[in-house]
Amino acid sequence: MATTTPPFTIGIEEEYLLVDKETFALAHAPDDLIAACGDELAGKFSPEFLQCQVEVGTGICETIGQARDDLGNLRRTVARHAAAHGLAPIAASCHPFADWKDQHHTDKARYNKLHRDLAGVARRMLICGMHVHVGIPDQDMRINLVNQLKYFLPHLHALSTSSPFWQGEDTGMQSYRLTVFDNLPRTGLPPFMKDWEQFSSTVQTLSELGLIEDASKIWWDLRPSSKFPTIESRICDVAPRMEVTLTLAALTQCLTRMLWRKSVENDGWRIVQNFMVAENRWRAQRYGVSEGFIDFGRKSLIPFAQAVDELIELIAQDAEALDCMPEVAAARDILTTGTSADQQRSVFEQAKASGANSQEALNAVVQHLISEFQADL
Repeated sequence: MATTTPPFTIGIEEEYLLVDKETFALAHAPDDLIAACGDELAGKFSPEFLQCQVEVGTGICETIGQARDDLGNLRRTVARHAAAHGLAPIAASCHPFADWKDQHHTDKARYNKLHRDLAGVARRMLICGMHVHVGIPDQDMRINLVNQLKYFLPHLHALSTSSPFWQGEDTGMQSYRLTVFDNLPRTGLPPFMKDWEQFSSTVQTLSELGLIEDASKIWWDLRPSSKFPTIESRICDVAPRMEVTLTLAALTQCLTRMLWRKSVENDGWRIVQNFMVAENRWRAQRYGVSEGFIDFGRKSLIPFAQAVDELIELIAQDAEALDCMPEVAAARDILTTGTSADQQRSVFEQAKASGANSQEALNAVVQHLISEFQADL
């Protein structure tokens, strides 16, 4: 396995929902908006599976600072063109009150095929996520790091949770998105893989059987990218605030560097069975940052705040090397303010306490999400 230092470059992809600024309901992206954003953000913007969704993706960024500039421009541009049509983007993984049965998928060949292949499961996919790519050129090292990094996916997910409501109801979950997404095939935690050959052989078998076109149809929480020399974290809910996105990206980048560093020192991270990691994944999905996580070394539950402190200490030298210590340290701020899911519930409850009915309170949540999208721009 090669030991040349990887670049640890990052790329961030985010999916947004478009809402009507007066009714707060979901709205289809007008052709003019798609064209204008596509022209101005060439190669970094596209429509998504549903007509109410759009996606942006940064270029290859060497630092979190570069990612901030790139993602900020993407968010501002989408917001500006949306406003020209009386719309606003929100970066939340579920719309608080929309009904998936009222939505329609985008008329493109790949989305039409997805709709046919996945049937009713695809129709419910009224969800948005964010993905972080980290540059790892060596193929076997990519597999090695996927095997190790999945241990930390629940930590990242807990900090990102932004989908407590579904079709106007409080689900009791911090991330209802994963409940929907896990109905797709080839999702969840990645299985342990010995090396790149084993991974590529598996993909080839499924491709030759005509079950998938390529590795892009493998939707694990973490995977070797099908298009880039990267590993791609896909576990996180999309974050309303850009600075939270950057914190999640910085943590992903630094964790990857830390695990690479330990691997070349023959001190790789423990490999924990998916069955066990899935317990923390569930706790993140259900409770976000409010309940303890399993520490598999101690074989005990520890407060999530302690898990974050220990994680930051673990990657401190990597954060210094990658010039993103402020963004990494900001993970503690999420514990103080609560995740987006916590904040959405708070807005809803405050509106109800002020005399709003349920629909008015849900509208207030959407208004909050619109404001959050603009906050860091």
